[in-house]
Amino acid sequence: MNDVEQNTSAAQVKAAGVAIKNLRKSYGTNEVLKGISLDVSPGEVVCLIGPSGSGKSTLLRCVNLLEQPNEGSIHVGGFEATDPDVDIDKMRRKVGMVFQQFNLFPHLNVLRNCTVAQTKVLKRSQAEADEVARRNLEHVGLGHLADRFPDQLSGGQQQRVAIARALSMDPQLMLFDEPTSALDPETVGDVLAVMRNLARSGMTMLVVTHEMGFAREVADRVVFMDGGVVVEEGSAEHVVGAPTQPRTKEFLRRVLDPTHIEVVEE
Repeated sequence: MNDVEQNTSAAQVKAAGVAIKNLRKSYGTNEVLKGISLDVSPGEVVCLIGPSGSGKSTLLRCVNLLEQPNEGSIHVGGFEATDPDVDIDKMRRKVGMVFQQFNLFPHLNVLRNCTVAQTKVLKRSQAEADEVARRNLEHVGLGHLADRFPDQLSGGQQQRVAIARALSMDPQLMLFDEPTSALDPETVGDVLAVMRNLARSGMTMLVVTHEMGFAREVADRVVFMDGGVVVEEGSAEHVVGAPTQPRTKEFLRRVLDPTHIEVVEE
């Protein structure tokens, strides 16, 4: 991936910060987010870790208004996302999002997957959109596969196309929702390499991940969530390497030693 590292690190990006205050989100009587407050500075990489059901993905989706919060405020760049009068489409142009599943258009080839939103939303000419898409496909190491269709690619390649598609919209913030969880272990490294070099380029990133090695290497800050609240946050060295909260320690013990089996005495 040396060519990918060289190309991606050379990318010039604009960064936008995020400010979340007292965010609450419920589904019926189930309160998933219980007053979350979190700031992400421009150019900062923050990794969200925690058990399933802790609210990580819901928090991420609220930032992009894929879920509507019940209370609290979210600021992205110069927009207050939670303002009822906000121009959602204009705000979302600042935000790129990569999901667990790749969500590529199966009937379009790789290049067209990366240009359709550019021409429809940003109103770029086809020639300009093609140029931007090809540049970003080169950044993720897939320039040579521009004419392939999604079903001709591996899972890891499809996820890298999804990243290139998001980058082609010139976002100032990238959201990643467990982008490697659906991948074969052999392809995880290629996707993480692209994300690692995107972080080095200065992009603001909010990443939900279970890849502790990636979090420890790349994150400026790690946030451990459980039960809809922030239990512990700080540098990766602190949270992953030397956590202070018992719940964080227990979670990391299980994640880092998946062979561990809890013995319950009767």
